[in-house]
Amino acid sequence: MFGLLFSLKSFTAKMDPTSADKGNLGVPQLPGQGCSFHSFRTNTYKLSFTETPSGIKIILVTHPRTGDLRDSLKYIYNLYVEYVVKNPLYSPGTPIRCELFNTSLDQYVRSIL
Repeated sequence: MFGLLFSLKSFTAKMDPTSADKGNLGVPQLPGQGCSFHSFRTNTYKLSFTETPSGIKIILVTHPRTGDLRDSLKYIYNLYVEYVVKNPLYSPGTPIRCELFNTSLDQYVRSIL
């Protein structure tokens, strides 16, 4: 998944007609910068993607006819910040074991899809 997203982000940043700074194709960029890639669709699914300035990548795989989910991805990131990042018992890089986050995320995703 990482390679796919890295390639798509790099490719779309290089092709972006609104950006004066094209950079070299395949060169890593800072998290959350230089990318106009938000989603792609196949016959069987749609992948929606966002990367925060802190480097957190959030991906939703949905039905191919699902609309724009950028606001939903931002909301999910806000849930992550509220329930995981602000939790003094959480250590970055470890699996998320916060039942309140899991429950809130599950309820929200079920409400939008």
